[in-house]
Amino acid sequence: MELTGKIIAVLPANSGVSARTGNPWMSQEYVIEVPGQYPKKCVFRIFGEDRIKQFNIQQGEDLTVSFDIDAHEYNGRWFNEIRAYNVNRGVAAAPVGAPMAGAAPTPTTALLHAVAVVKAGAFATLRITYFSFGTKLLKGTWAQDVLMIIIIFTIVYYLMMN
Repeated sequence: MELTGKIIAVLPANSGVSARTGNPWMSQEYVIEVPGQYPKKCVFRIFGEDRIKQFNIQQGEDLTVSFDIDAHEYNGRWFNEIRAYNVNRGVAAAPVGAPMAGAAPTPTTALLHAVAVVKAGAFATLRITYFSFGTKLLKGTWAQDVLMIIIIFTIVYYLMMN
């Protein structure tokens, strides 16, 4: 997963010695703010002194952070951990309301999806009308013809617009 935003806080580094292996360890947490109509903040961790030095993240930088999310249990409680494994600099955040890259379907897929949704809505309208008023009331009357004309017009109009 990736987040693109501005680093708004660099938290103090933590270090220690592993009780299991006896090796020293170091980690540091950062807060990134993702722009948007309602900006979101996320704390992520970089584990390992070599990576902390390699990424050299500073407050105020615009970054794209690649990370994994995992959970661990401690004393009967579960905690999420967001651990970064890559940092890219100079990647501008997408403007508010802009779709994410790769989010738009291909034109053929989009058209097939649109047709399926419109047809499903039209047939759902037909079924709800028949269930609400009954088949005896509508069958063979002008109301049935009007309903069918509206549904056919909706499908054809939508297909012509795309």
